Amino acid sequence: MSHEKCLKNVKIPCSCIAPSLVRVPVAHCFGPPGHYKRKFCTVCRKSLESPAFRCEVCELHVHTDCILFACSDCRQCHQDGHQDHDTYHHHWREGNLSSSARCEVCKKTCGSSEVLSGMRCEWCGILAHAACYIIVTPECTFGRLRNMILPPSCVQLFSRNFSKLHCFRISESLQTEADEDDDVDGSTQGSVKDVQISTDSSKQNCSKQTLKIFDGNDAVKRNQFRLISVPRIAKNEEVVEAALRAYYINDDQQEYELQTFTQQALLSDDVINRNDAAEDSNLGSVFRESVPEAWIIRAKPKDEEVIRIYPAWLKVGMAYVSLRVNKDSTTQTVIKEVLPLLGRQMECPQNFKLVEVLMGSKQVQRMILDNQELILNRLKDIRKTSVRQMNQTRFYIVENSQSIVRVNLFVGGLPPQLSPEEYTNILKDELAIKTNVVSVSHVYQAQGAVVLEISCFSEAERIYMLVKDTTVNDKPLNAVVIPEVMASKIPQNCCPLLVFVNPKSGGLKGRDLLYSFRKLLNPHQVFELTNGGPLPGFHTFSKVPSFRVLVCGGDGTVGWVLGALEEIRHKLVCSEPSVAILPLGTGNDLGRVLRWGAGYSGEDPYSVLVSVDEADDVLMDRWTILLDAEEPSEGAENGIAEPEPPKIVQMNNYCGLGIDAELSLDFHHAREEEPGKFNSRFHNKGVYVKVGLQKISHTRNLHKDIKLQVDQHEVELPSIEGLIFINIPSWGSGADLWGSESDNRFEKPRIDDGLLEVVGVTGVVHMGQVQGGFRSGIRIAQGSYFRVTLLKPIPVQVDGEPWIQAPGQIIISAAGPKVHMLKKSKQKQKKTGSLKEMRVDSMSVSEGGR
Repeated sequence: MSHEKCLKNVKIPCSCIAPSLVRVPVAHCFGPPGHYKRKFCTVCRKSLESPAFRCEVCELHVHTDCILFACSDCRQCHQDGHQDHDTYHHHWREGNLSSSARCEVCKKTCGSSEVLSGMRCEWCGILAHAACYIIVTPECTFGRLRNMILPPSCVQLFSRNFSKLHCFRISESLQTEADEDDDVDGSTQGSVKDVQISTDSSKQNCSKQTLKIFDGNDAVKRNQFRLISVPRIAKNEEVVEAALRAYYINDDQQEYELQTFTQQALLSDDVINRNDAAEDSNLGSVFRESVPEAWIIRAKPKDEEVIRIYPAWLKVGMAYVSLRVNKDSTTQTVIKEVLPLLGRQMECPQNFKLVEVLMGSKQVQRMILDNQELILNRLKDIRKTSVRQMNQTRFYIVENSQSIVRVNLFVGGLPPQLSPEEYTNILKDELAIKTNVVSVSHVYQAQGAVVLEISCFSEAERIYMLVKDTTVNDKPLNAVVIPEVMASKIPQNCCPLLVFVNPKSGGLKGRDLLYSFRKLLNPHQVFELTNGGPLPGFHTFSKVPSFRVLVCGGDGTVGWVLGALEEIRHKLVCSEPSVAILPLGTGNDLGRVLRWGAGYSGEDPYSVLVSVDEADDVLMDRWTILLDAEEPSEGAENGIAEPEPPKIVQMNNYCGLGIDAELSLDFHHAREEEPGKFNSRFHNKGVYVKVGLQKISHTRNLHKDIKLQVDQHEVELPSIEGLIFINIPSWGSGADLWGSESDNRFEKPRIDDGLLEVVGVTGVVHMGQVQGGFRSGIRIAQGSYFRVTLLKPIPVQVDGEPWIQAPGQIIISAAGPKVHMLKKSKQKQKKTGSLKEMRVDSMSVSEGGR
């Protein structure tokens, strides 16, 4: 509501006309409904007190019963062949700002926790008042994180048949709850809530009645209705107006009428008379108490109408031409009339087509109209299906061109070490792929994965859905939709950040970080490790000339990503990307050494990205461990058995034998029995203490069960229960096992010196003293090549992954080139407020406005 004299100060369009202001229609990517505190619905502008939806890509929040009315105005994160352009403008989103947010133009507070207030660009983060943002320079340069963001103009993804969840590789397990109610789309649920409100109010005011209003045949079919509350004696104009308002339709009420739900047609003696029937003896027709509860709002037939035609070739701006059509107007005649209005009168109408675009909140649907189709009949059909959909429908004039369809699908879980022909045959047998439209473009033999290039949307969708239920050699396959990064378009000073997040690490923090990084960066550079592992991400960035990596997870997750990088390094243009860590695990020893902290505790994700951008590049050794068991495997037939084949694992942090590995193994077994309890570092460390106390009274003589050779020299072992090879100066959640005392026998340890330190511990008590900082381990040796001979089965762990190793040889040696890691800069961190100001340091404000 507003005073008439105040209307000139209202800057934000209401939901009635918001669809007409969308520049490029892009559907939203809604996750499951959830509870969001201090957030407001973008459609009705009310507080989100009940479960609501939020977009996983932009900052849009909406009630379950308002989702149908949300605009398809999400961020355009890639090019899909429709209105692609290289110049990006600010993508403004209103409200849901903190109360401390300040306007970039006037420097005054523009946020609020009580109402939708203020505007924010969802690319660069610039903030402004609704009255101020219109004078901000329209071009967006992506703000402080510009060098880390993968520009949308550099990403191409043909995604017509795929949902936004599939395009951005968002786990569908999150969607289970939402999908159960997908048919009703929340409208009926919201209506029930409205019924309760109306019922309560009716007790106070018996002159009111509640009516169900459907907006067309589709709403009747789905049982999706809106509720309106009107007086029991009301003019039909008032009821029609209330019905239009319920569906956010801003048209003239004289153009609409209501039908009873049972009739489906207007009768001459209907309770509701036509709005223009002034000569009717029942002047001022009214609703009475006998009126049916359900009604359908219909548009009156018209002999002519004005439609808007949008030129699809415009790269910037949102312009259209208005054209009057009558009952004889066809698609072909419309094209002929529109071209002169667009200054293209010299071109042949046969080179153009008219495309109908439905801008739904969840999906943007495009349909090419037949040249002979009558436009008025088409409009009538749309309104008959849904009056609301007519408000979300546009017509684009598009140049005919040879459309190139190229969908890239990553398929993993296949048997390793096969030829491209063998992989093709497997896919033919299991997925019945059509080789005339499907080809294998990339093969990753060591990982058992291929990338399919598909030139047919329906075939791509069929394969994607079929892969989910397919197993090969009892191993399930997985499929990921992969975007194509056009490396030639990446700016010269841009070094995009490839983000891997393990959502199982750090309790629920992994999920929250996925959501935050998708909003701060381009969602196409954020990968969930539980959905295909690191390989899809590295393949996506394989042609990028320079990029960095951020791994969000524990030390095991970091090792997983570094191992995948080592295997695929030769296929990357940037073969040595630097790797940063956001520690989400229990020990986080590597994160501690590189100054990323003992564990993530809820820091601002934006500040994390700034720290990554400012981090220093350092080198770190990696080690290869060859496990060669000499004892034959159990269960062999006829007493004749071959020994287990040699096994190779990679080590980043440390390798332990004896008591250290035994504790890790007991912890591992406890976590497998009750995985749901191991979702916090505090609980995990408590379990470690518990299993350690159970081992205090146990005595072992590890030095008698193994032999150690360092750089071809035998080393005599003292009386110990555990032997540990350390690559970094942090062990067991931050303990300094080597110690800081100077020793002339050994060099000072570094993570890039090409040497490993060998340390012994005498038991659980000694380990506890080391972790408490009271003692150090027993220094045994320092070298670059190690051979350990096991005389009996002994527990072994590498970077927290434990197992029982059979008697045999363990050989540890350097693993090729050192890896580039990012170490957090020591410079004093700026305050949060100035960090937020840095997001818009490149934004300029035009003096005169527009």
